[in-house]
Amino acid sequence: MKLHLYYVYILTTRNNTVLYTGVTNDLKRRVFEHKSGLNEGFTKKYHVHKLIYFEKFDFVEFAFAREKQIKGYSREKKIKLIESVNSEWKELDV
Repeated sequence: MKLHLYYVYILTTRNNTVLYTGVTNDLKRRVFEHKSGLNEGFTKKYHVHKLIYFEKFDFVEFAFAREKQIKGYSREKKIKLIESVNSEWKELDV
């Protein structure tokens, strides 16, 4: 049986002004799509493609619940979450 992983992630702009939270089952592919502007929408319009935070989940339901929770956070709370693991807001490798 193949284990499926799901990721909740946060992207930002080059100068860290905009935050975007998403969920995917293939983080490497999804970050590539954001960087390449393959999908129309918010991240393409505002050039949001710097990966600064992610969490892994074994079950898609947990990933969606966490994404919804993070999206409900204030900007300040999102910043604290990011800085708890990435205090310098460095772009993460996947």
